[in-house]
Amino acid sequence: MSLTAPLSPIHPHATPAAGLHQPLAERLRPRHLGEVIGQQHILGPGMPLRLAFESGRPHSCIFWGPPGVGKTTIARLMADAFDAQFISISAVLGGVKDIRDAVEQAQAARHGLLAQRSIVFVDEVHRFNKSQQDAFLPHVESGLFTFVGATTENPSFEVNSALLSRATVYVLQPLGSEELQQIVAKAQAQQALPAIENEALQTLIAYADGDARRLLNTLETLAISAAQAGIAPITAAWLQQVLGQQLRRYDKGGEHFYDTISALHKSVRGSDPDAALYWLVRMLDGGVDPTYLVRRIVRMAWEDVGLADPRALHIANDAAATYERLGSPEGELALAQAVLYLAVAPKSNAGYVAYKRARALVQQDGSRPVPLHLRNAPTQLMQQLDYGKGYRYAHDEEDGFAAGENYFPDGLQPPPLYQPVARGLEIKIGEKLQALRQRNNETRVKHGA
Repeated sequence: MSLTAPLSPIHPHATPAAGLHQPLAERLRPRHLGEVIGQQHILGPGMPLRLAFESGRPHSCIFWGPPGVGKTTIARLMADAFDAQFISISAVLGGVKDIRDAVEQAQAARHGLLAQRSIVFVDEVHRFNKSQQDAFLPHVESGLFTFVGATTENPSFEVNSALLSRATVYVLQPLGSEELQQIVAKAQAQQALPAIENEALQTLIAYADGDARRLLNTLETLAISAAQAGIAPITAAWLQQVLGQQLRRYDKGGEHFYDTISALHKSVRGSDPDAALYWLVRMLDGGVDPTYLVRRIVRMAWEDVGLADPRALHIANDAAATYERLGSPEGELALAQAVLYLAVAPKSNAGYVAYKRARALVQQDGSRPVPLHLRNAPTQLMQQLDYGKGYRYAHDEEDGFAAGENYFPDGLQPPPLYQPVARGLEIKIGEKLQALRQRNNETRVKHGA
């Protein structure tokens, strides 16, 4: 399948000679808002960032989104729209010296003949530490320059609150399939790239996973390889052969990693086996360390199934042991079946909640002494001090239960910590506890306790 679409010429700031050697992604970078593909939720007519462009008044902002969705492009377009000097800093490579240099450039532009505005763009701003981020504050407040940051990480956690409070956060989304197809069409129109069969195109778009830069870089590499191999059109089989394991799209680090494991855990908790299996395979397909998944699956069994179905705990542990013995890919089936079982099992977080309540109680209450009747008395001195005196051996009591006995420290009677849910085995556990607690109350009333 061959795609074509009108294409804008090389970026105006690039010389013809330089343009020939620029990466395809750079040559296709939009020159104005009308050429931007995607992000219409903030750039479309009447949308917040479009209105900011049209107002002629720049404001400090942070672009938060995955790689290759246009963060740098939009920042450059802001500088063009406001006729501002564009000063770029990479937080990965830069430091305090780069910040000082940016301040000097902004001051020179402000006091020059043109009295030009400046936009200081910080790529991967989350890589700067607190003191480095704080260095921007006085200059943002004085209006020396407009600060624009770009980050792939959640700014709530990675950007200082003082800087964050002075900037508007815009969330950029991964590009959709139709938008990526438009980009392929533009690339083909400029590069005279070989035709791409539809199945191969869809595979390539899936591989890009919403990242336009990744798409264009891969497309450029494929064009060279196809020309050398005399391949035309590009087929899905040839694409698979060339890219191989690179087709795995999963991001094994950063926020996306934790978003995906969160989706897996919540699908299990929500008793949706199909969704749980989907997210598990997404992670496995992306090359996540399966031993991490093993730990999380065992955790899910204890946290979300618990005593409602103790078999889930055994199945999770058996799956872990199976994976340890077989490894990948054979052992992955055990993980899949464990996830399916956990998803369909009755759910209870009663044990998890009880544990958290107990921890909170201990932290708040302090260290009370163990009651004498609960203490062990292995020596004669301890017996003389009444250690163990009055202890009732439960096995000698009716039904193996010492009704009315107190096992908490003296003076401590918290509300029930463990409250079984009415699902699975915990239905019976709850009924038994209710009966035992009733016997306790009756015995204590009888003896005036």
